[in-house]
Amino acid sequence: MELFENTPPIKNPESHHAFAPLAERMRPSSLNEFVGQSHLVGTDKPLRLLIERDETPSMIFWGPPGCGKTTLARIIAAQTKADFHQLNAVSSGVQDVRKVIERATINKNRLNKKTILFIDEIHRFNKAQQDALLHSVEDGVLVLIGATTENPSFEVISPLLSRCLVYLLNPLSAEDLNLLIDSALKSDEKLKGLKIEIGSEERSQLMLLGGGDARIVLNGLETSIRLVKPETDGKRILTTRHIEEAFQRRNLRYDKNGEEHYNIISAFIKSMRGCDPDGAVYWLARMLESGEDPKFIARRMIVLASEDIGNADPHALPLATSCFTAVDYIGMPEARIILSQTAIYLASAIKSNASYQAIESALGDVREGVRGDVPLHLRNAPTQLMKNLNYGKNYKYGHSFENHFTEQQYLPDELKEKIYYIPSDEGEEKQIKKRLNELWSKRQR
Repeated sequence: MELFENTPPIKNPESHHAFAPLAERMRPSSLNEFVGQSHLVGTDKPLRLLIERDETPSMIFWGPPGCGKTTLARIIAAQTKADFHQLNAVSSGVQDVRKVIERATINKNRLNKKTILFIDEIHRFNKAQQDALLHSVEDGVLVLIGATTENPSFEVISPLLSRCLVYLLNPLSAEDLNLLIDSALKSDEKLKGLKIEIGSEERSQLMLLGGGDARIVLNGLETSIRLVKPETDGKRILTTRHIEEAFQRRNLRYDKNGEEHYNIISAFIKSMRGCDPDGAVYWLARMLESGEDPKFIARRMIVLASEDIGNADPHALPLATSCFTAVDYIGMPEARIILSQTAIYLASAIKSNASYQAIESALGDVREGVRGDVPLHLRNAPTQLMKNLNYGKNYKYGHSFENHFTEQQYLPDELKEKIYYIPSDEGEEKQIKKRLNELWSKRQR
């Protein structure tokens, strides 16, 4: 098998797409045909301008499945007339990367031609595989486009991340998906001759079961149409039953990346927030059985430990963080035990969202323009000029006072009476609240 997928994206070539699924047959070949991501590729938007000027840098596309990451990479290659190679991080290794780099070096030095390497699921590349890309990206031997459904801050090594721009791709909207459905029914060679009728309710169900993934929606549409028996006048009327039957056959295959992915992680989080360890373990089992990345689950628990438990049980956050480290070290299947232990603890823990509410309230003031000056006594005074300007004057060093505390103003004048953190009466936060009220007699929480 040829290693390099050096295939410019040409829409509907009969010889290549004769047996391809609908989503592949409908893959657009230009920015004008591309649906969604208008914040990046709309008129005069940043990525579109870079593409049109043939100045595309190395970049990471971060977004959910089926939002157009692969398609956009192929369009960039076609529009910039670059040599295009595609690798999947699951099935490719360092040797595959090096072969592409060798060819890219020839393209640059002998042919003066750009090379684009597209790596799907780049978050699955280990450190050594990512390291192999560094020099080629740095030297401009190739343009790297990585696609990931995971936060690249966690999954892409810092040296590589610093050499790439990160673009966030949004889930496709209902309007976007309707455009894709209409386009398929009107222009696809296999469908446009059929008298297909699909109502708004059926469209909504198709989008729901497809989970916003254009690939699943289009292929689900095609499967549903195959299940329809034509009327005497040749019409094919799609019903919710046809769509349900189509997705039953594909449900397990798409469970991880479709609507259920988001529904189940939501149920998992809400079970822990609601102090139900049984519900949490059940939804954890559902995710693990469907092949969910255990590190994704662990990361979500870290967020919950701070957002929903916070200082009511300060042990929750370090436990959740340790869980992520342990899962990373151990891997599946043993990681399931670590995840279960942590989920049960978090679900059973005393809850408080006071820390979350505090930062949201503070951010609200900052975003509304309440940005007072730092009080003079809190300012740093490394030079004599600053000291002459009273920087740091009258600052009271807390450790010089009884109980290592003395009252003084820490907020800007405009906010000096503001209280952001209001501890709950749950768990250890009850003691935190008592202590703060004792210390700050004029600022009771």
